[in-house]
Amino acid sequence: MNRDKDWLVYLLKCIDNSLYCGVTKDIESRLFKHNKGLASKYTRSRLPVELSAVRKDLTKKGAYRLEYQIKKLPADMKIEALKNVNFK
Repeated sequence: MNRDKDWLVYLLKCIDNSLYCGVTKDIESRLFKHNKGLASKYTRSRLPVELSAVRKDLTKKGAYRLEYQIKKLPADMKIEALKNVNFK
């Protein structure tokens, strides 16, 4: 894998059915930390969380841009936005 494109954006579904969007290089470790209450204040009170969608092979800059755009969307559009390869 190209080291410049080893970032990903992920979407978690929380126990209260809310969605959490984040950026990481290691999804397995990050998901483990979320479920242990060590990753974010938001998910800490909404455990357990499960992975709903992932967008891989992004640059760091691209991943944070996509995360910002995803967070502005209504909940029902967030999963589709991560699946859409042309999402801008």
